[in-house]
Amino acid sequence: MKKWLARWFGGARTDAPAPANARQAVADTPQDSEVQPALESVFFHWLAGPHASAVAPGGALILDQLARLARDPQAAAELVPRVPAVIPQLLRSLRDEGSSAAGLARQVAQDAVLVAEVIREVNSPYYRPATPVRSIEGALLLLGQNGLRMLLARVAFRPVIGMGTGRIARHAAPLLWSLSEKCAQAASLLAPGHGADPFEAYLAGLMQNLGLVVALRLADQIVPAGALPDDEDFGAALRAAARILSARIAAQWELPQAVGQAILHAGQGGALAQVLATGDRLAKLRLLLDAGVPGHARAAAALPAAERSVFDRLRQDD
Repeated sequence: MKKWLARWFGGARTDAPAPANARQAVADTPQDSEVQPALESVFFHWLAGPHASAVAPGGALILDQLARLARDPQAAAELVPRVPAVIPQLLRSLRDEGSSAAGLARQVAQDAVLVAEVIREVNSPYYRPATPVRSIEGALLLLGQNGLRMLLARVAFRPVIGMGTGRIARHAAPLLWSLSEKCAQAASLLAPGHGADPFEAYLAGLMQNLGLVVALRLADQIVPAGALPDDEDFGAALRAAARILSARIAAQWELPQAVGQAILHAGQGGALAQVLATGDRLAKLRLLLDAGVPGHARAAAALPAAERSVFDRLRQDD
């Protein structure tokens, strides 16, 4: 999965500087705690769940290992699964203006999992077809090129983000995948109103949690007891270091430069960084509210109209 995404989506590398150590990473990167401390803190604690412990050792070692991987993003990229071979083929075809719907359908049909994903997607409440879609050809006509690109990106990233083998990652990975999906959708819906590219926003939403996935897998290796330090400073440092790692892996995979920059500077910078930060906030709020974590209904009710519309879609299209 090292180079295929940008090669078929377009764009150049972004060379986000690797920090000398994890603590420097925190100093060099906008911290979540400076933007929305309550939401970030509550979400991280909820994500860690039963694996947060006030006496858990190993926090400094986890941060040091993240910093090492940020200096060697190829090694970090090797910690995640590869994607099905048919997806790069499809992405090449999507860049070819001469590709026909029939040709795309034949390529999709090579992978039974992808066929099921496409059919499920087009029959979801998001597309609301008048009659159920049964064929690949009909599904591709309904999805359109951009819809198919987003679907392929989601299929590619699901095994990368949504699976874990250790105790911490196994608990948190499905939650992070749900967060990534919702953030990607929210960011892509917000993008047109801010002059950002919807597909780049979608990619950034899917990609930004990859460093945190790697961090949790490292924690499973470093902390035998399967526990994360339940400490505000550690949580802020981990999020900052994981964000840098996500941006570095985005560069390693040759994603569009804007994607890595948006991850690195979420909430501070251009339009894409702004919609990514807003999408991330809405996705976290949606997950916490749906999980029944108290104290977030008022924040949801106070959302501006445009954000509230996107927030409601995150539940409807779950």
